[in-house]
Amino acid sequence: MSRPIIFSIDDDPQVLRSISRDLKSQYSKEYKILSTTSAKEAYETLIELKNSSEVVALFLCDQRMPEMEGVKFLEKAKKVFPEAKRVLLTAYSDTDAAIKAINDVQLDYYLMKPWNPPEEKLYPVINDLLDDWHSHYIPEFVGMKLVGYQFSPQSHVIKDFLAGNLIPYRWFDIEKNIDSANLLTINNRTTDDLPMVIFEDGSCLTKPSIRDIADKMGKNTTELTDVYDVVIIGAGPAGLAAAVYGSSEGLKTLLIERKAPGGQAGTSSRIENYLGFPAGLSGADLTRRAISQAMRLGAEFLSPQSVSDIKQKDGYKTIILDDGPEIISRTVVITTGVDYRKLEVKGVDNFTGAGIYYGAATTEASACTGKEVFVIGGGNSAGQAAMYLSKFAKNVHIIIRRDDLTDTMSAYLITQIGDTPNIKVLPNTEVIEAEGTNCLEKITIQNCKTKETEVKTANALYIFIGAKPYTDWIKLDIIKNNKDFIETGRELRSYENFSKVWKLKRDPFLLETSCPGIFAAGDVRAGAMNRVASAVGEGSMAISFVHKYLAEV
Repeated sequence: MSRPIIFSIDDDPQVLRSISRDLKSQYSKEYKILSTTSAKEAYETLIELKNSSEVVALFLCDQRMPEMEGVKFLEKAKKVFPEAKRVLLTAYSDTDAAIKAINDVQLDYYLMKPWNPPEEKLYPVINDLLDDWHSHYIPEFVGMKLVGYQFSPQSHVIKDFLAGNLIPYRWFDIEKNIDSANLLTINNRTTDDLPMVIFEDGSCLTKPSIRDIADKMGKNTTELTDVYDVVIIGAGPAGLAAAVYGSSEGLKTLLIERKAPGGQAGTSSRIENYLGFPAGLSGADLTRRAISQAMRLGAEFLSPQSVSDIKQKDGYKTIILDDGPEIISRTVVITTGVDYRKLEVKGVDNFTGAGIYYGAATTEASACTGKEVFVIGGGNSAGQAAMYLSKFAKNVHIIIRRDDLTDTMSAYLITQIGDTPNIKVLPNTEVIEAEGTNCLEKITIQNCKTKETEVKTANALYIFIGAKPYTDWIKLDIIKNNKDFIETGRELRSYENFSKVWKLKRDPFLLETSCPGIFAAGDVRAGAMNRVASAVGEGSMAISFVHKYLAEV
């Protein structure tokens, strides 16, 4: 946290020099001393200070200024920094105005000019006011601020991006946080401009896209090398492992991610069956460690950036980005993972991002405090989400079509769920409709056997109903199975068109696709185990096959 500010404003340069000199000689070690001769300039500076999370401890302002009287300035300044102490510099003839200001702007003190000697007439007053300010001061959050509506899909997308990229931010709900309206006012914005992102440098963007935020933060830029040894597409556990092993073994490595690193595992509130972490760890923690490790070893990271195609020519692979330069690499590892399958039920699309979420969406968990929450799905991801949400929600209801969880969920999670009193499992049940006004308010559920229906109050619905591979973007002759997962290794021999695209004498390596030098690892690959540990193993194994391929070309 930077030093608190003492801000002096006086249109008389000589008086301003005197007060600034005295303030600096006594307080410059603990406070930042700012001064200006313009009340208008001072107010503009206040907006910048507020946006950048600076804090003003004390205003010292002359009453008689041509642009704006001191009392008027303090009245405006109070709206920006209401906790700051307010001192008015006055001449004897301004005493009545100073007394009136005590009531009008809750003036803390007025000083008569001149204040010599400062040791007797200035410092004791300022010391008392600063001591009182410190006793009530609570440091403000330093970092990005996001102002918006809780049930705004665009706000949800931004929160997910910031959280997924481990970017600290503070959320201001326009309907609940009293400071959010003030942030709009001082930035001359209205609710029509939401969501609004305020950056640490004090600048702000309204209704920004993820690309706008990334560009502003410099996250979407990297000095791209002419030719990479390996480009990894997708920064889930498999991609992160490949980046770590590729860079550690001397390969010029680039990792590209379209959203946020970690993939579905990165959104997990707790992974308890990962080797070496007996107390478990969060997906965000695993992601943070992996990204730091890969970049320390020399891997480059490009995010958010989507790949639209891969082209082959003369043994080199050209990666075509949606928005950016073409990237040339000798090999490619595809680790794009899977997307959650959409729930094709009436009303769901209307409230996606506004009470209905695919995946864990831990950024919205605190909004579920004391409310009724539903989770659809019987896999480990659904179980982990239910356990996490149970810390906030009044009740968490797990909706499954089966009789119980034993066939789809790990035993340790079933035990934890059974021991958590506010988690209830609804077997043989499905959701058939979602309803609400501006956000989700209720769902209609149906018993799969009896077909009886029931309307339930639902403040949030989290969906985990399986996944589909993210392979729609692939236009190259990469063979996929009937569910669009990428086939690799010997399994490719069973496809009729394999011989038409594979022209090498050897068989494909275990993780190699039907295009030589292009590999697939993790959940996007047909036959993958769908576990974090196996994805990490495949990502590291892919690099060993990259070495073998590079040795023969």
